[in-house]
Amino acid sequence: MQFTNLSKTSAFKKLAKLRPLEVKAELKAERIRSAAVSIGAGLSYNWAAMPIGDDHIAMLQELADEQQLAAKYEALLSGEVMNTGENRLVLHHLTRGRVLGDDTSIFADEEEKGAFYLDQLEKITKFSQAVREGLLVGSTGKPFSTVVQIGIGGSDLGPRALYIALKGWAKGASIMKKEARFISNVDPDDADEVFEGLDFEKTLFILVSKSGTTQETLTNYELVKQAMVNANIKGMDPSQHMVAVTSKSSPLASSKDFLQAFYIDDYIGGRYSSSSAVGAVVLSIAYGSEVFQRFLNGAHEADKAALEPQITQNAAMLDALIGVYLRNVLNLPCTAILPYSQGLSRFPAHLQQLDMESNGKQVNRNGEPIDYSTGPIIFGEPGTNGQHSFYQLLHQGTDTVPLQFIGFSNSQRGKDIVTAGSTSQTKLVANLIAQIVAFAKGKDDTNANKRFPGNRYSSVIHADQLNPETLGALLAHYENKVMFQGFLWNINSFDQEGVQLGKLLANKVLQGGDGDEALQGYMDLLE
Repeated sequence: MQFTNLSKTSAFKKLAKLRPLEVKAELKAERIRSAAVSIGAGLSYNWAAMPIGDDHIAMLQELADEQQLAAKYEALLSGEVMNTGENRLVLHHLTRGRVLGDDTSIFADEEEKGAFYLDQLEKITKFSQAVREGLLVGSTGKPFSTVVQIGIGGSDLGPRALYIALKGWAKGASIMKKEARFISNVDPDDADEVFEGLDFEKTLFILVSKSGTTQETLTNYELVKQAMVNANIKGMDPSQHMVAVTSKSSPLASSKDFLQAFYIDDYIGGRYSSSSAVGAVVLSIAYGSEVFQRFLNGAHEADKAALEPQITQNAAMLDALIGVYLRNVLNLPCTAILPYSQGLSRFPAHLQQLDMESNGKQVNRNGEPIDYSTGPIIFGEPGTNGQHSFYQLLHQGTDTVPLQFIGFSNSQRGKDIVTAGSTSQTKLVANLIAQIVAFAKGKDDTNANKRFPGNRYSSVIHADQLNPETLGALLAHYENKVMFQGFLWNINSFDQEGVQLGKLLANKVLQGGDGDEALQGYMDLLE
């Protein structure tokens, strides 16, 4: 395989000469019908309101072929070292199945990794069933009713977003047995709010730290233990209310302070870890292992669809390529993620980490400076709240911000009301449709203040309902999109050195500033 900087490819040089399509003039019913690509598990991607025509598609296909996107994905799935910064394999796809077939074996750490992940999933299944059925109880003999995950970054954002995303569906299906809460911020107010109304006798805590040394997570762990002791509950033993998700080499792995340890490894980055034990324990306890398996099945289906070399049949690859055109030809620095589903209220926050931590790089995979832009700034909020907030800038501001809508035909809970001749869900979908068209077509007006320029680009990902399968496919779509964009930019999407400097300096502050005048100045300011 060849690893080439984007600006050095012949296809990109030709792509850069293509002017954007006039979406305002071209957005018609036939184009909308023909611009649909299946992601898998009933989820679809539609790019009709993007500035892409037939010439663009042909050139994007040439770029995908020249950058060997499909081959690099297969190499990753086969166990080649694709995380060059840390000299590691990248195996998060393997946590939801062998994408290249059941005969694909990947060996590392003196074990076959597919079997390792499956073994951990089976252990989590048995454990979660025991918790859900009341067979495993706390130190005072009471069954667990609440589970609290302690973690930060990828140990919090993804699992929390997925838990919230399925909560309405699980309640509508009457299968939610346990409540989940999350502690992530080292700010003690975060944990204190989680403790409100919490019955420690009925609470199981999940400590998530791959290394077992994460400062914020271990601080919150100690805070939780102290809160349990301070509750003065007769017979309370914090160790009987704690499990760990960590690596085999972690100091947590063999600690007697935990009921049980479930294992992850260095081949799955935190932001890609929701389909591993990091997400499996909390989601399996809250919703059941069968629901978590359905989520994995949806992700696996999208992973398999991403193998297709023809971009008009590969939603993740096409989404990635269009994103590169927007970022590197049209020079648009931001992307807004706009889910028209309350269940996805925290999903944009997860995507911020997934995209910005993965592709926020200024050197290529060999450590050499690059001469083009990489990952965009990601932000977003659910509709319709966003319409009454920052959409003003999106519609009439001086900058064009590409938009990605996410919508579902039906609600999760099945509860609704008819007012003014339509249900709430119908109104939600109507607003989603209206926004796509309003951004694309705009509106002329003699009053300049009421004029909408249009040609504001968007795509939409949609399905019948947000459920375990569609959520799994949605997560995998974005993970694969980020991966393909990393290949296109010739960067390493699987390390995150940018988070290390702040950690180092924070430790210096805790040690008194270590003679650094800038640190000391702010220490004096904020003491």
